[in-house]
Amino acid sequence: MKNITVILPAKNESAALIALLPKLRQQFPQWEIIVVDDGSTDDTIAVCAGHQVTVVSHPYSMGNGAAVKSGARAAHGDIFVFMDADGQHRPQDIPLLLERLADGYDMVVGARDRESQAGAHRAFANGFYNRLSSWVVGHSVKDLTSGFRAVKAAKFRRFLYLLPNGFSYPTTITMSFFRAGFAVAYVPIVAPKRIGRSHVRIIRDGIRFLLIIFKIGTLHSPLKIFLPFSLCFFFLGLGHYLYTFLTIHRFTNMSALLFIAAMMTFLMGLMSEQITSLNYKDSE
Repeated sequence: MKNITVILPAKNESAALIALLPKLRQQFPQWEIIVVDDGSTDDTIAVCAGHQVTVVSHPYSMGNGAAVKSGARAAHGDIFVFMDADGQHRPQDIPLLLERLADGYDMVVGARDRESQAGAHRAFANGFYNRLSSWVVGHSVKDLTSGFRAVKAAKFRRFLYLLPNGFSYPTTITMSFFRAGFAVAYVPIVAPKRIGRSHVRIIRDGIRFLLIIFKIGTLHSPLKIFLPFSLCFFFLGLGHYLYTFLTIHRFTNMSALLFIAAMMTFLMGLMSEQITSLNYKDSE
């Protein structure tokens, strides 16, 4: 088996790490385990000291995505296994991910069922993100925000520059892999309730997830983002023209403005699509 590195971003997760690290070390004694301490103010470092793990420390909290990037830069494995340090991901599920990875996939994601979501609002939001991202990338995305995944290290590192420092790193890496033509698989998992308090803020991070989806969409397939807006302007213009033609028998400036907006939006999308193709024509 190839060298494997388990990477756990952690911010004030000592209560969960006390239980998680012994299980990981007992089940996978030969693997490299990296805990990235993202400016914790509890005894996270002290907990790690007794479990033969590598600790990478941030001098202050830089974000979950920044911790993931620090762990990837410090890791020596050919395969990365990313887990949350809050107890939501079970070590016994790791072999399930690796089995699928051995089937030829480049990344395998642990997909949570509805019961594993932290409340109905989180389940609804994740379902919306999954459907939206599936449309953008043209593939079925079953759990866009899951932080439990196994991935080939060389291909993951290709996208480090794209990863944001906040909580939306899974969103970015998932969509980037799909748009780059890498094979992604999903394995159903059950995620226990986290230990401690969540660091995710629903409104703030939800807006960030949406922005990331549109950012990656415009980076890899801009016409899919621009075309719906172009069609919206076109049909608004058509509807306004029909209304004014039937009522005052005129083609108004507003109709002309909407048609021009539709044309300009479409041309911007088409131009962006060509620029994107040029950027990737010499890529691996």
